Order: sequence, then C-alpha cells, then structure tokens
Amino acid sequence: MVSGDFYWANKLPNGNFAIATADSTGHGVPGAIMSLLNITSIEKAIEQNKFLPNEILNHTRNTIIERLKKDGSSEGGKDGMDCTLCVYDFKNMKLFVSSAHNPVWIIRKQSSLEFIEINPDKMPVGKHDKQDTSFTLNEVELQKGDIIYTLTDGFPDQFGGARGKKFMIKRLRELIVENANLPMTEQKQFLEKTFSDWVGELEQIDDVTVIGIKI
Repeated sequence: MVSGDFYWANKLPNGNFAIATADSTGHGVPGAIMSLLNITSIEKAIEQNKFLPNEILNHTRNTIIERLKKDGSSEGGKDGMDCTLCVYDFKNMKLFVSSAHNPVWIIRKQSSLEFIEINPDKMPVGKHDKQDTSFTLNEVELQKGDIIYTLTDGFPDQFGGARGKKFMIKRLRELIVENANLPMTEQKQFLEKTFSDWVGELEQIDDVTVIGIKI
C-alpha cells in the first residue's frame, strides 16, 4: 500500500526523539514518490546537524525546492508537504514543535481536563511565497500523562454522514477531547469506527493519519 501521508520517527544524535506527521503533495503512487523525497530531505537536514524542528523544516524545505527545480513543470516544482515535526526531550520533559498547516493538540489531565492547541504556520514545506520565512519554534513543558495528537487533513476533510458533508476539524477535535480518558488502543479503535461509519457508502477521498503519543 502506498500513500501521500507518512510518519517518520528516529532518535536524533543529541538523544532527543523526533517524529514527523506529514501529508505529501498528491496521493497514491505520485504521493508515495513525494513521500520518499520528503523523508530523505528530512534525513538530510538531520545529517547537517539540524536538531530543532524549525531548523529541520527550514533545511528540508530548501532541499525539496532545490531537488524539484527541474521537474519539468512550468511552476518549477511546487510540490512538497504539510508536516508537523515534534522533537521530544524526555530528559528535561520538553516538547519542541514546528508545523506546516496542521495543528498539534495536547490534552493534559489535572483536576480537570486541559486542552492546548499549537497553531501551525500557514505555509507548506516547499516552494511558496513565504519560503524565505522561518518556521515557528514552539516549546511546551511536558507533564506525565500528557497526550499529544498530530494529524493530516484526511480525516476532517472526508465527506460522509447523512448529508454527505465534510467531517470538519472542529468535530474531530471535540471527538478526541471527549474520548481522551480512554486507553490509547481504545481511542484508536473508536476513531477507526467513527471514520468508517462516517464514510459509509461513499469513497475515501484522501489518505488519513492521526497519531497520539502519551507521555
């Protein structure tokens, strides 16, 4: 099975843990080819000692633009990806985040449930009017029990339900918050069933990725 969505994870040379949740341009075979290019571009950035997520995405973007300059299109290579890159420093309980287009949701369970949203930069990892603007670096102090969710737009953009409308990101956010107390395996099963029921007899229109990490 091939996909334009991918996730990539690795331990960085400085000991931190990095995980990317990404949506490459296109889907199916063309998307999968872009995914391979995007993954190798991320790895190249890390080889150049880029360990913070904004540094990694900035370097990755430059590599993608350079590699696609001669792709034969009149635009000169506008492909790339939307990508959320999280770097976890478990030793100091810190999370560093940079994101292109897709938000990061953190649910914290204290006396009451706290919802934290990290808003993305409105630009892709690729050729764009803002390609010379650095991605924003967000830093969060982690607590034991925090759950960090990253996603692509496949779930919220899916058409379905009784009226054939989009699921919408607000509904997905509410669904995740409402079920955050469930064990992670049960959350996964619930999301899968919700998506399947929503699609019904319609076609799935895009690749779908939702990742949850519990600290």
